[in-house]
Amino acid sequence: MTVYGVHTGPQKVTTGELVELWQEVERLGFGWISIWDHFYAADMTGDAHCHEAVAIHTALAMATTKVRCGSLVYCAGYRHPAVLAKAIATIDHLSGGRADLGLGAGWSQVEYDAYGIPFPRAGIRLDMLEEAAHCVRGLLREDETTFEGIHFQLEKARLEPKPVQARLPIWIGGGGEQRTLRIAARYADGWNVPFISPEEFARKRGVLAQHCAEAGRDPSEIRCTINLGLAWREEDLRPQFGNIAEMVRPGVLMGSEEQVLDRIGQYVDAGAEQINIALRAPFDVDGLRRLASALAL
Repeated sequence: MTVYGVHTGPQKVTTGELVELWQEVERLGFGWISIWDHFYAADMTGDAHCHEAVAIHTALAMATTKVRCGSLVYCAGYRHPAVLAKAIATIDHLSGGRADLGLGAGWSQVEYDAYGIPFPRAGIRLDMLEEAAHCVRGLLREDETTFEGIHFQLEKARLEPKPVQARLPIWIGGGGEQRTLRIAARYADGWNVPFISPEEFARKRGVLAQHCAEAGRDPSEIRCTINLGLAWREEDLRPQFGNIAEMVRPGVLMGSEEQVLDRIGQYVDAGAEQINIALRAPFDVDGLRRLASALAL
């Protein structure tokens, strides 16, 4: 059964507006709400109005009662994975066992540079992602974790109390076929990619399956999901996505209700087990209600 969720961008918005949105999303019957990890708005405009991810993830857990509380995704270069794992375990307790942890390699150089965080080449950022995934998996699930990596080290590290969930889901975000999908095949319970066509989603899912075979994993163990924009009218696209509007267009639901539902069906046929609407301020709550009604949530 397909799960429908909402990925809420905490940029250019107040915390009160976010809480109101989350509670409405839950009331509408969506099963998932997630946040992202950026210091600047994720639209390449240079706008710095964006709330911090761990704090806003905590607020999400406290403001809701039923939905899964996800993160798509925490940047592996912004926090030591042990610090992040500790925070997520606490968020899981606050939510009563509804938290998910997503990890990614990071991409927005403007915020790295502004905050004085080194922005290494992609290969190094992916190395950091792989090491971080190894660390958080051990900390969240094992009694004790020792790890000697290039970027992160753990020495008989214990995380207590453990999350409420015995196996708190770990997600890997991104579509890179050589490294990211291989990391997902090794460490992920869920894989997420944003704003690509159904055909491209199906192709990348096939690449993930190949990496799973090489890693000795059943690909059905990894929940395959996509984030899609929602713009019922053409003029709704750019206010949400700013300078990346054309880049995300292949993964934006547009047109009539029939057209939107048909497009969603194409993603489901391509193997999407969960579809998240990537909602950014100015939030089109009426448009989200229209979608929920069309989906009969």
